[in-house]
Amino acid sequence: MTQLFFADIHNADGDAPRPLAIVGAGGLGREVLLLVRQLNEVQPTWDVIGFFDDHAPALPAIHGVPYRGTVADLNAWPEPLHVAVAVGSSRSRAAVVERLTSAQLSFATLIHPNVALRPYQRIQVGEGCIISQSCILTTDITLGRHVLLNLGCTIGHDAVLADFCSLMPHANVGGGAQLEAEVYLGTNATVIQQVRVGARTVVGAGAVVVRPLPADCTAVGVPAVVMKQHPAA
Repeated sequence: MTQLFFADIHNADGDAPRPLAIVGAGGLGREVLLLVRQLNEVQPTWDVIGFFDDHAPALPAIHGVPYRGTVADLNAWPEPLHVAVAVGSSRSRAAVVERLTSAQLSFATLIHPNVALRPYQRIQVGEGCIISQSCILTTDITLGRHVLLNLGCTIGHDAVLADFCSLMPHANVGGGAQLEAEVYLGTNATVIQQVRVGARTVVGAGAVVVRPLPADCTAVGVPAVVMKQHPAA
């Protein structure tokens, strides 16, 4: 776990922008490209060299950035390169990260410049996290590796989000709540304070979790109830 603040995220030393590849050439990939460009407006930090995806996009370039090839092509990249994994599904993002085995690759942590992160907030952010515009994090929060917070999410005090959790736009996590690895919260879903959600569980859009949920299930509704149990990973 690495504790990060804006001084760590931006290129404060004035060095040349660092090369960055985006894995995922779909909608989230374009949103991550937008996030990078918004960061560069504040402090030139990243030079996006291209998109990588096992499914080639319809056009050879996306918003002016070329498609460079598959994940295997990325692993063969000959020079040091930072990577942002723009894959919305928690399980799929974890699978992509597991395949990125080259020693040349390291994972970028991208946090929108309007997201307040100051030392006195005591927020820990793992490598590879992506935090989008208008998210609010309060204090004493732990985010694991490769956590995705989409637009406008809120995270309360003492919350813990383990590796590869994914929160879709305007999802909310209350104080002291715990999301285990690869939990997925749909748009406008809420986990109230002190509630634990088991690993790899999916919480449907608009659901409100008021009691603990087991691992490997799908829960929907207000209050959220388990609708489907998945085979354990």
